[in-house]
Amino acid sequence: MIPELGHFALILAAVMAVLLSTLPLLGTRNQSHTLISTARPLSFGMAAFISFAFFALAWAFYHNDFTLEYVAHNSNSQLPWYYRLTAVWGAHEGSLLLWIWIQSLWTVAVAIGSRNLPEEAVARVLAVMGMISVGFLAFIIFTSDPFTRTLPYFPVDGQDLNPLLQDPGLIIHPPMLYTGYVGFSVAFAFAIAALMTGKLDTVWARWSRPWTTAAWMFLTVGIVLGSWWAYYELGWGGWWFWDPVENASLMPWIAGTALLHSLAVSEKRGTFKAWTVLLAIIAFSLSLLGTFLVRSGILVSVHSFASDPTRGTFILSLLVIVIGGSLTLFALKGHKIRSAGQFNLISRESALLTNNILLMAGLSTVLLGTLLPLVHKQLGLGSVSIGAPFFNSMFAWLAIPFTLLLGVSPLLRWKRGNWKPLLWPMIGSALIALICAYGAVTVLGEHFSIMAYIGWFMALWIVVLHAYEVYLRATHRHAFFIGVWKIQRSHWSMLVAHLGLAVSIIGISMAQNYSIEKDVRLEPGQTFQLLDYQFRFEGLKALNGPNYQGYEGAFSVSRDGKVLNTLFAQKRQYTVSNSMMTEAALDTGLTRDLYIALGEPIDNTQAWAVRIYYKPFIRWIWGGGLLMAFGGLLVLTDRRYRFKRQGATA
Repeated sequence: MIPELGHFALILAAVMAVLLSTLPLLGTRNQSHTLISTARPLSFGMAAFISFAFFALAWAFYHNDFTLEYVAHNSNSQLPWYYRLTAVWGAHEGSLLLWIWIQSLWTVAVAIGSRNLPEEAVARVLAVMGMISVGFLAFIIFTSDPFTRTLPYFPVDGQDLNPLLQDPGLIIHPPMLYTGYVGFSVAFAFAIAALMTGKLDTVWARWSRPWTTAAWMFLTVGIVLGSWWAYYELGWGGWWFWDPVENASLMPWIAGTALLHSLAVSEKRGTFKAWTVLLAIIAFSLSLLGTFLVRSGILVSVHSFASDPTRGTFILSLLVIVIGGSLTLFALKGHKIRSAGQFNLISRESALLTNNILLMAGLSTVLLGTLLPLVHKQLGLGSVSIGAPFFNSMFAWLAIPFTLLLGVSPLLRWKRGNWKPLLWPMIGSALIALICAYGAVTVLGEHFSIMAYIGWFMALWIVVLHAYEVYLRATHRHAFFIGVWKIQRSHWSMLVAHLGLAVSIIGISMAQNYSIEKDVRLEPGQTFQLLDYQFRFEGLKALNGPNYQGYEGAFSVSRDGKVLNTLFAQKRQYTVSNSMMTEAALDTGLTRDLYIALGEPIDNTQAWAVRIYYKPFIRWIWGGGLLMAFGGLLVLTDRRYRFKRQGATA
């Protein structure tokens, strides 16, 4: 009975979404306060019904209701209860329900957080978000219903959750990633609302900026968690493999990063307005494109959800309507949005614009490398492969000018700058970065690598120039420590986010150039040496889990005769799905990871294939990502973004 109520709740939510997407717009057109005032109640009602449907599906998983086809295919009575709950979003139908549930929560957040904004502006924004909800609810109800019964015949037990997803990282990763994806719908809705009226001012940018920052922050954390999960769960020992589905999350992140910088300029200087609107459209459109890539069935990836062509066609149609419609509206109304300010070539605006162009170049590289093989194959031209070397080389050359400008831009003045006062600070910073980078690579690397040296130089260039900028800002009118205390949180957020990028650059450059991977044959009692570390295979023992069996290998790690740690790498055989999975063992540290993955037994001997990695500074990649996300959080705590009613339109 509860699943039927959940399905009915989705239908009622679709009705609410249709009303939300029409009545408030009719109210703004006819100046009807009654219709305009329906926006918030309809948002609350839609969210309430979707929430009921989501928790109804969670109830079915928790209670092992295998009369539901979706539960039977993605759960099992032996599955621990916490994985039964996360199995709600473990496959196509449930992940779409999670998507639309998060979309409804964002809609409610806008309805509550915009009480001090003009009613007509809020009505337009919520109506646009209602239109998005209509599309996804129709998709779920007509092609991806998670409440389909298997009656009158149903299995006694389920087929189990994909073993890849039976991991704590998958409890948090998809909700974080989807919150970021869907969060860009708020910036998109603000942009479309502005295009409807043809009016956009600096207050509009201030409204949109915290919502965009929140979405970007969640997406950053989601990507970090996904990269970390792939690192230890898939047994690859890497951090980014340019998998098409990984790229699907990277593209809206790059667009969102450009959007954040463009919003800052629009808010402070009144420029880049049309560019800001276009970036908001692009960021959300790429989120939808990621949905299409993952759920259309055209990709082969460990991350993708297999799906039938009907679903792919539906998503493609939705993609065409949203992207085509929004770009058409931009073409018709974009010329009405005019930027008021002007700026010189040497100015902070120019630096931010140039970096936005570089970000879009990087985005185009990822988009081309991801879609070209798919299009090439669909046209019957055969298979073409674009791999990591292409992406790595393109991004390396784009990163150099990007980081050079990133270091200098905080020192530039708005509108009209002067390069002469920056000459000596730049020369001094370059010398410090060159010398320190050489020392870091010489001391921390096994050999001298020019790419690692460039990475350290770029990171230190950012750090030194930002430290100098903090010193200038703090000592402008006060003693240093008093001045530091008076720096606004929004400015600290920029500094922290840029520092996070520098930390990630160090991690990437060191991990890419100094990682070591060895495939070895070991019997119990044998030792293998990698650099200064000795890995001794102590032996195997049987492993019995709630829904799997297997082996656990113990490996002692020592250095200079001193045992540092004992690592336990597992090989699991999931009984229901008959899938073999590798659970890697990690010895982590600030400057390196030691990583062991247990392979297969060799012939009829006691020997096993073992893969051993040495990964220097790899945690700096994820630490830098978390620092960037923390920078976004600092913006949200700035009092300037706690809205007060002002005479502006959107």
